[in-house]
Amino acid sequence: MFKNQKNKKRVIQKEKTEETLKKTRPSSVGNGFYYSFLTIILLLCLVQITISAVLNVSKIVSYKAKIIQITKTRDAALALNDQLKDNIKNFSNVTGLEEIARNNLKMSGEDEVLVIINTPKNETVEKPHKFFLFDFGKQN
Repeated sequence: MFKNQKNKKRVIQKEKTEETLKKTRPSSVGNGFYYSFLTIILLLCLVQITISAVLNVSKIVSYKAKIIQITKTRDAALALNDQLKDNIKNFSNVTGLEEIARNNLKMSGEDEVLVIINTPKNETVEKPHKFFLFDFGKQN
């Protein structure tokens, strides 16, 4: 009788373990699919993050190049502004205006006579190309 009770307990325990295995097997397949799905989603997120990081770095590089170009343009504009301010100061007085009137506008003062001397430009005359042919009939 003692053996039968142990055997019954063993049989009952085996049946319980088989039932629990049957119950866990379908859920383990469901869990495997769930974990696979989450892994795929996480990989897609990782790919998206990587692409975004690469694009951001490339934008930073292009913006730095644009900043350098704009800085150079600004410096050139500031230099031109300084030069124009100097020109305004130089030409705001009477002597500067007279110099411009004489040289550029061909004007003269009240008691002055304007004499323009035209110098002829050196015109280059094209010489025809000479081709030398050997003529054996002529002798020098």
